[in-house]
Amino acid sequence: MILSLSRAALAVASAAFLVTPIFAAELTVTVEGITPGQGEVRIALFDNPTGFPESVPLAHQNAPATKSSLNFVFKDLAVGRYALSAFQDKNNNQRLDKSMLGTPTEPYGFSNDAHGSFGPPKFDDAAVTLDAAPRAITFHLK
Repeated sequence: MILSLSRAALAVASAAFLVTPIFAAELTVTVEGITPGQGEVRIALFDNPTGFPESVPLAHQNAPATKSSLNFVFKDLAVGRYALSAFQDKNNNQRLDKSMLGTPTEPYGFSNDAHGSFGPPKFDDAAVTLDAAPRAITFHLK
């Protein structure tokens, strides 16, 4: 009986290990092209192509635009593919302002410095792959 329980416990522990996501140490993102002293920089991390970059992100951060480049660190991410978007919210209204034609009027950018034609880039163009090792990337606001 004790042997059966031990095997059952081992089976449950093994199954839990198989479904537990593997986490990367961290993703450090440097955003360059910031105009210091004007508002905040807002960055969003997406793990799903559906709705990118307009949908609700997996994670987001913001920081005062104090320097021409800022670092953001996302920790405890599962191994996989992610895309990021960022913009400088110069007037602190918590959204990317656009002209009447729909073009952004505040500096913005995407991971891999990806850009789309007549709209944002596709997730695949902005995607970065994380494995278990820490990763650092840089992209620029335009």
